[in-house]
Amino acid sequence: MRRNLSSVVALVLVLPASYILAETVPPATLDPRPSARQLAWHELEFYGFVHFTVNTFTDREWGEGDESPSVFNPTALDVRQWTDTAKAAGMKGLILTAKHHDGFCLWPSKYANHTIKNAPYKNGQGNVVAELAAACADAGLKFGVYLSPWDRNHAEYGRPSYIEYFRNQLRELLTENGPIFEVWFDGANGGTGYYGGARENRKIDPAVYYDWANTWSIVRELQPQAVIFSDVGPDIRWVGNERGYAGDPCWATFTPRAREGNGPAAPGFTKYEEAVNGHSDGKQWLPAEVDVSIRPGWFYHAKEDAKVKAADELVSIYFESVGRGTSLLLNLPPDKRGLIHENDVAALKGMRAHLDATFAENLITGAKASAQNVRGNGERFAASNVLDTERKTYWATDDEVKSASMEIALSGEKTFNVILLQEYVELGQRILRFSVEAQVEGEWRRIADGTSIGWKRLLRCERTTASALRINVEDARACFTLGSVGLFMEPGFQEN
Repeated sequence: MRRNLSSVVALVLVLPASYILAETVPPATLDPRPSARQLAWHELEFYGFVHFTVNTFTDREWGEGDESPSVFNPTALDVRQWTDTAKAAGMKGLILTAKHHDGFCLWPSKYANHTIKNAPYKNGQGNVVAELAAACADAGLKFGVYLSPWDRNHAEYGRPSYIEYFRNQLRELLTENGPIFEVWFDGANGGTGYYGGARENRKIDPAVYYDWANTWSIVRELQPQAVIFSDVGPDIRWVGNERGYAGDPCWATFTPRAREGNGPAAPGFTKYEEAVNGHSDGKQWLPAEVDVSIRPGWFYHAKEDAKVKAADELVSIYFESVGRGTSLLLNLPPDKRGLIHENDVAALKGMRAHLDATFAENLITGAKASAQNVRGNGERFAASNVLDTERKTYWATDDEVKSASMEIALSGEKTFNVILLQEYVELGQRILRFSVEAQVEGEWRRIADGTSIGWKRLLRCERTTASALRINVEDARACFTLGSVGLFMEPGFQEN
């Protein structure tokens, strides 16, 4: 027994230290990488926007700020219909426009009169923000708030005293409505407005007026788990369009740049078109959120009842947002009754039915995987980890290996047209280029390729019947990880 033990010790001593450590030590982290709050946000993937204010009743998209609170008078408002609709659609939360550019507050702010307390709704006793927060909690949905930095009603907008008012309202929202998962700051800043009767044009410097660092610190203090959205984050970025798609590629890493000059980037003052794709060498982990409305407008307009996006268009939006590593924020504007319109509900049901049918069965089940290179040649980072549907167990390569292939032998021939890939992003986004091959009638055929994977990639491909799959990582920033591979059959989809 002693002789055998000595032999084992001797064997370990002659092995390189890097080989021994690689069996149990993950790859070194590669910055930038997501924070805990960003990871929690990534998990959500799909949630809803609720645009609702005086604009709903004046048939406008942007109010001037001179609307009387008396116009806000929904006849059958039911926030639980909103949460039921969202949950049935597969959404994980709702974000409410607590105050849009018109300055009207959907809660009885003690700092303002242009609020719901002066509306006929519930005889001035209503509070749509609190009502929806409670309904979300009951439904198991996350709740978030949109607070417009621009206020076309407030007499002091554009002056230093307005910032105190704005921050006081932010504190109200963050302390009176339970846990908040996202705080949404719009990039619209300054222009014509009522401004307490002045009726003039006011301009601000978006880089300095709001003193964003100190404004964001209020969110960090009062809701430390909430992500902050704006053109520049600091947690998640606008994707740069309102048409419902992320670029291909869409990197989670991004470096915001000012619209003009060499000054700091700020909400409303960025080269936002760069956010569509992000930057493969971006200095921040600043993943994109795709915001789009189910209708042409953000607020309800009866003339758009026949223009609701069809289920198949919503499905395409899902694949071009969630399927490209972003989250999808889909707007559902309540009508004058205070209900999500029947046409919107029907489209969402169609979308959900299609996605449920697509992802009902992962055809990778029962497969076996092997790889050219496995970190430390051990089990902890084996190729088989990609088959367990758990992103946090992953295939990884040795430190010096930036390209390698894995083969997946399927449990018989499988027919599919959707491929799922996920990295273990806790260590950073590492893969720069990849391709996928399928073994069809004994021959390997290239069926998909791309660059960015990140949190999630859903690749629609031509209908393929194969007995095996080959995943080729062709280039990476460093030794790489792959957490999940999946195969699915989307009904009715045909690659053009």
